[in-house]
Amino acid sequence: MTVDLHGKIALVTGASSGIGREIAKTLAASGAAVGVHYRSGREQAETLVAEIAEAGGQAAGFGADVTDTRQLEAMVEAVQAEFGGPVDILVNNAGHLVKRVPNVDMTEEHYDRVMDVNFKSCVFLSKLVIPGMIRRGGKIVNVTSVAAHDGGGPGASIYAASKAAVISYSKGLAKELAGHRINVNCVSPGFIGQTAFHATFTSDEGRAATVAKIPLGREGTPQDVANAVLFLASPLSGYLTGETIEVNGGLFMR
Repeated sequence: MTVDLHGKIALVTGASSGIGREIAKTLAASGAAVGVHYRSGREQAETLVAEIAEAGGQAAGFGADVTDTRQLEAMVEAVQAEFGGPVDILVNNAGHLVKRVPNVDMTEEHYDRVMDVNFKSCVFLSKLVIPGMIRRGGKIVNVTSVAAHDGGGPGASIYAASKAAVISYSKGLAKELAGHRINVNCVSPGFIGQTAFHATFTSDEGRAATVAKIPLGREGTPQDVANAVLFLASPLSGYLTGETIEVNGGLFMR
């Protein structure tokens, strides 16, 4: 069975690299017109847009700081103007650990940065696309993390808490929007290699130790996550809402 998203407009945040990049490519390959969001990676986003176009897809890049609600509003308006309609599929993928900070060294500034990029962005971008979805249904997919379940690694407690907030928020939003044919679900990546996240925050020793614990015997890829997002963005997930798909090779089983 193939997934056909022709006629759908998708917006993927944090799409210039890593997991977001693969999500954008995968949705575009299935026929969706894709808004490729970036914050500082304009050149990377433009390269991705060109790749999608070369493959016969449709995409455009949109820059914004997802922690600034005014910039989010401008971005949604620009996406709708570019593609000629409201967003049908929203993937809230943008997020960041920022840096590892033990709670004894926690500052209000760090707390705000982490919560804003991981949680506030999800709440207010969803708010902006919901009115358009109410008229014809839609899909909201929020990217959380295995850290939401296990508290994360050293110095990542606030990151873990922000990702747990995304899961709880998604359940509440799913109930609120179910009557409008809007599905709200989460994808929770485990240890996904080939990303700047682990290149920045995980040592080689930590990577090896984690992979050794994964029942399927390998670290995940961005494509593994994108495949789960494609399912949730498609009609195949029509009877699924308020749920979280764990993409971790069995590292964490609920």
